[in-house]
Amino acid sequence: MNTSDRHAPHATSDLGRRVAARRAQLGLSREEVADRAGSTPGFIGYVEERVPTPGIEFLVRLANALETTVQDLTGSMVDRAPGGGRAGYRPRMEEIGEAECWELLDDHGVGRVAVEGRDGLMVVPVNYQVVDGQIVFLTAADSSLARTAASGAEVAFEEDRLDEAFSQGWSVLLVGQVRTVSDETAARRVKDAVHSGPWAGDGRDTVVTLSPRRVTGRRIRVTGAPGTVPGAADQRPSRQ
Repeated sequence: MNTSDRHAPHATSDLGRRVAARRAQLGLSREEVADRAGSTPGFIGYVEERVPTPGIEFLVRLANALETTVQDLTGSMVDRAPGGGRAGYRPRMEEIGEAECWELLDDHGVGRVAVEGRDGLMVVPVNYQVVDGQIVFLTAADSSLARTAASGAEVAFEEDRLDEAFSQGWSVLLVGQVRTVSDETAARRVKDAVHSGPWAGDGRDTVVTLSPRRVTGRRIRVTGAPGTVPGAADQRPSRQ
């Protein structure tokens, strides 16, 4: 082996990046994923850091361990609009409490915000961060979101997750007033708490906060899908 290869950067694959990102999202170690998938921490590390060609059997186990689907791990659905599958078997809708809504939002991610633009209502995808019970956005100074925040108007913010394989998922909706953080010290504190910059690129350093007055959520569950209790969907109140 060449000595220079020893320090060469890892040739991470698309699969590896998705596995590592999903594992981090769930807060799992490689040991925990390996235990769930019936593998070893070393092989999970190999999948994340190299260019592996694992078989479909292992991919299925890995997807189950990461509470996702093979399609999501391999990126085969990345260019397709979500929700194209049929409804699941005997689905049921559930309301999600406010505390769990915040848990589902985690502390950062990508959601959608609905604002009043120059040509009327518009919905745009945005990176967000949860800081002190508020949703924080970094946006351009001349954006529709920044103009809305300058007027102190209300917006609607939505985040969701879909499990395409089982036609189930959840959505969280926050409605409230947005404001621009003009104090430099406060703005710097918020920026320091942000995990990463906006995906849309540079020039988006205006800090906007959403203080929700309403936090609601809904979940669709399907009989037999991951995360459901067997037979739970069939348990209905008896009629007297």
